[in-house]
Amino acid sequence: MRTYMKNKKILFIFTLVLAILILFSIKVEAALELNYLNFDAQINEDGSMDVTETWNIYISDTNTLFKTFIQDNLKYSKITDVKVVETTNGLEKNFTKINQEMYHVTKDCYYGLENSNGMFEIAWGVGLDNSSATRQYKISYKVVDAITQYKDFSELYWQFIGEEFEINAKKITGTIILPNSVENKEDIRVWGHTKDLNGEIYVTDLNKIEFIINKYSKGNYVEVRTLFPNNIILSTTRKHSYDILDKALKEETEWANIANTNRKIQKNIEYTVIGATIIATIVLCCQTCINMHKLMKMERKIKPTNNLQYFRDIPYEDATPAEALFMLTSAKNKTFPESFSANILNLCLKKYISLEVIKDKEIFKEKDIVKIILQEKDYSTLKEDEKLTMEFLIEVAGNEKEVTTKDITKYLNKHILKIKKLNKKLSEILENQESLRENYNKENYKKRKQCLRAIGSYIILCIYLIPTLSPFLSIFVTTKVRIISSLVILLPLTVNVATLARMAYRINVFSQKGVDEQEQWKALKKYMEDFSLLKDKEIPSLVIWEKYLVYATAFGISEKVLEQLKIVYPEISHINSTMYTYSYIHIMNSVNIGSCINSSIYSSIASSGSGAGGGFSGGGGGGRWPEVAVADDK
Repeated sequence: MRTYMKNKKILFIFTLVLAILILFSIKVEAALELNYLNFDAQINEDGSMDVTETWNIYISDTNTLFKTFIQDNLKYSKITDVKVVETTNGLEKNFTKINQEMYHVTKDCYYGLENSNGMFEIAWGVGLDNSSATRQYKISYKVVDAITQYKDFSELYWQFIGEEFEINAKKITGTIILPNSVENKEDIRVWGHTKDLNGEIYVTDLNKIEFIINKYSKGNYVEVRTLFPNNIILSTTRKHSYDILDKALKEETEWANIANTNRKIQKNIEYTVIGATIIATIVLCCQTCINMHKLMKMERKIKPTNNLQYFRDIPYEDATPAEALFMLTSAKNKTFPESFSANILNLCLKKYISLEVIKDKEIFKEKDIVKIILQEKDYSTLKEDEKLTMEFLIEVAGNEKEVTTKDITKYLNKHILKIKKLNKKLSEILENQESLRENYNKENYKKRKQCLRAIGSYIILCIYLIPTLSPFLSIFVTTKVRIISSLVILLPLTVNVATLARMAYRINVFSQKGVDEQEQWKALKKYMEDFSLLKDKEIPSLVIWEKYLVYATAFGISEKVLEQLKIVYPEISHINSTMYTYSYIHIMNSVNIGSCINSSIYSSIASSGSGAGGGFSGGGGGGRWPEVAVADDK
């Protein structure tokens, strides 16, 4: 049941990770979003242009909005007559004009002036520092000398939104009104430019031009170029003595060809993405069907014959700590460091070694370390995993008959691949030993690992592939196509991962005998943890508890068990080093031997590193994260 729950967690984590990645691959709603942005531009007979921008905007945790314009004498002379009015719910509220640049503009105030960066800036205080709301504002201003007059036509070439505009908009609309009507609509030439190629612009009347853009993405410019007869402009200071029509037509034709090519590329990429999505979905569906067929043919998960809450006896009297840990963790824990300290205690219990706590004098302090004294005894009768521990101790000791935890650390620092070799050898030994005892099935374990690796591959694929492809796809593929493609793949992918997780759960790594023994080890662990809390209990002798402590150390609960023992056996606090029978109970009263020995191994592993190199850790730096979200147009 615990394995099944773990597999459910794997599935949940996979689905969550994938969903988050997909959400991040799609442009999510920001703290600021325009429901719509409308431009009303009135061209005047003197060549100026009056612009009113209507912002219907959702604002969250922001106190200032602003918009900037690059000052360019080749495009216009200056911007004047700035005014900001809030028109939320049809109620007008005039903002107060100030003549000072502010990073955080006072609520209900605004300014329009040259900022410290040399740009003309319009900014206004919205006062929503720690709240959110949908507000509507009208920002009006006059662009002086916006019209350039040539021999054949007059031209407005104006960028309503620049590339640095930082707010997404669901919809952008605009109307440009000429000062006088022309005789025929064909007398007005008009072109619109935007990076996403998703806008439309038309001459809708003898003096009117309208444009619209749906689902505007921040960072894209929006500009309009229009040519109209000179006679509707009475005067302008910006004049040229040559024709503009042929030049404009040539430029716009070239840009239109590029735009059409880009549209074709975008459409081809969209078709490719859709095709790849269909193929990937078919492959995933086929794989899911295959896996579900395999799942239906699989044996049922083997359950314990008896569900135990507590178990007082040692399930397998001759079990080594490594074997017990192997059984307890469903064959997952087969690493040398995890069982090493428990094997040391077990060898001490069997009189192959003895232990002693000594003081290690360092430069500034003393600390307790453990001395392991090797006894003159034939260890050929030991089990293979115990022999592995003895051989390691003899190797570290060299010609000496004793070794300390400090010596182990030094040795492993010099032989950084030793633990890897010991882990591999121990894994083989435990698998062979439990296979011979008819507890463990090697082939089934490999099958389960294959299922888990497949799940891991899907997760890694999503983690790396989605963030890598997303920036590329966002350029060429619409948000709608990306959302649909992601959801179409997500469903069979999730079902496939769920099927693999269920398969991994159903694969019986242990036989019925092994499952029953595992249940006993789990119940024994629970018994050791709750021993002092049990009301009706037969108290085992300290000799038995010495054996229990060996497994408690392997299970990582030795400190807790020792505290339980002190409640039931207060006398163990007075056990001294001369009482050989309980020698390591005395040692464990003085120092956590499991922690002491394991720390010597893990410190050497940590200090040796992987040898692959890497980057620096810590430190950092970067620019100031804005305290307010801004609208920025150049």
